[in-house]
Amino acid sequence: MSAQVAKNARELLLKEYRGALSTQSKAMPGFPFGSVVPYCLDEQGRPLILISRIAQHTHNLQKDPKCSLLVGEREADDVQAVGRLTYLAEAEKLADGAAIEAAAERYYRYFPDSANYHKAHDFDFWVLTPVRHRYIGGFGAIHWVDQLTLVNPFAGKAELSMVEHMNSDHAKAIAHYVALAGLPSVEPAQLVGIDSEGMHLRIGQSLHWLPFAEPCNTPTQVREALVSLAHAEVWPKKTAVNA
Repeated sequence: MSAQVAKNARELLLKEYRGALSTQSKAMPGFPFGSVVPYCLDEQGRPLILISRIAQHTHNLQKDPKCSLLVGEREADDVQAVGRLTYLAEAEKLADGAAIEAAAERYYRYFPDSANYHKAHDFDFWVLTPVRHRYIGGFGAIHWVDQLTLVNPFAGKAELSMVEHMNSDHAKAIAHYVALAGLPSVEPAQLVGIDSEGMHLRIGQSLHWLPFAEPCNTPTQVREALVSLAHAEVWPKKTAVNA
């Protein structure tokens, strides 16, 4: 399996922000139970979800943490001709105070409304630790992928500092990114996340991931990429990954 396949699968996980979570039914043993959950990726590149303690999928995970998250390209005319990923995982509820605080800080940026119901109701953060992945990139492009997660080198204070700086001082640059990528501009966009391969913008209730032309591993490289995009006339092509 080439590194490009893993990259394509990871980019699908980054581009989408909701999926079908399948768990082992506690009420109906032997049957899978599907539900829809929003997610963002944590500092390790794993899906992070916030779910209610009274939800059926929570009871299922407490009994058996084995699950899968099905992610597909949104608004596809032909769902069988586009990418989709089945993310097989072991779910784990976060219990450490520092881990919960870090998860909340990140998740709330992506889903601001979640802060209200998280505080008012019994919700917990869970992470989906990967076991294996089944990625289909289109007709005939079918692969098992053992490793696709990538640690976010900026997660924490560095990312938050970059996000806050861009939102407070560079709104015009962000608006340019939106126009450059052909995204809807019905509301002002907010930068909510940065990883080594791209950035997440939130426009209203929707999230959009935009890739960098080349991977960025330091804040300086991110700054250079953002400045370059602010002056670009077309979105640059991504650098290919060798097999």
